[in-house]
Amino acid sequence: MSKLPPTLARLPFPVIGSPLFIISNPKLVIEQCKAGIVGAMPALNARPAAQLDEWLAEITETLAAWNRDHPEQPAAPFAINQIVHKSNDRLEHDMQACAKYKVPVVITSLGAREDVNQAVHDWGGVVLHDIINNRFARKAIEKGADGLIAVAAGAGGHAGVKSPFALVQEIRRWFDGPLALSGSIASGDAILAAQAMGADFAYIGSAFIATHEARAIDAYKQAIVEADSDEIVYSSLFTGVHGNYLKASIRAAGLDPDKLPESDPSKMNFGGDAKKAWKDIWGAGQGIGAITEVVSTAELVARFKREYQAARQRLAL
Repeated sequence: MSKLPPTLARLPFPVIGSPLFIISNPKLVIEQCKAGIVGAMPALNARPAAQLDEWLAEITETLAAWNRDHPEQPAAPFAINQIVHKSNDRLEHDMQACAKYKVPVVITSLGAREDVNQAVHDWGGVVLHDIINNRFARKAIEKGADGLIAVAAGAGGHAGVKSPFALVQEIRRWFDGPLALSGSIASGDAILAAQAMGADFAYIGSAFIATHEARAIDAYKQAIVEADSDEIVYSSLFTGVHGNYLKASIRAAGLDPDKLPESDPSKMNFGGDAKKAWKDIWGAGQGIGAITEVVSTAELVARFKREYQAARQRLAL
């Protein structure tokens, strides 16, 4: 068994909702937490920056009220994603807001920083850092991250190319702390498979785009429902970092998804000009073939739980 901090050891169901750029909002986060999974949101989704304080107040107050009214079914903790790349000029401001509300879990991306990790530890929070290979995983732990999110091949948005089998087994050879697995997970069967490989949690993003609470336009949600893995393209063009996107949105932008040029990583920008990359060019993972309708977050998590239990029964677990 992994050594889990108390915040994550008490999680009712082994799922962390991936923070979805532009799409995740307090409504989605709250419903994820109430359903028993970690709800997550990028700090950068709050615009202007001052809105982050309002959103954190809404999340913490709503979940506290839920826990008072439902002591038998307390909400899972929530997480805020911080882009620690140098292009994020809001990091200091957003970290101050997280400190004010003592955010339980902080997910860091695009660079591991000791000062950020220490700041989270100072208020009692847990840091999970997302990585795409074993080398980056070691660096993240060396710099003070508590746990890892292994972003394997097929994950939505920015993703790696490693097989989840290879990535998890390499990490587990030296790390026995919290480990979440991301990459094409959109069913209860896949959640159990992630645990069987050695992960503690499944990290799920694309499936939550097709929920009523998600802040995505209807056409985006419907595209998730209608597409499968054949409609996903892996490209660095839009942000400078390789990621998975829906071909339909690329065609709608007047581009050929099968003939996309490469981009310069130095062009990364997550705070301003790159917004179009996520607003008009839609991120999605290869697991979307399991998504067949737009439902509420509560309904989606309930389906995951039913499928998870059915999978356990098939394997006599």
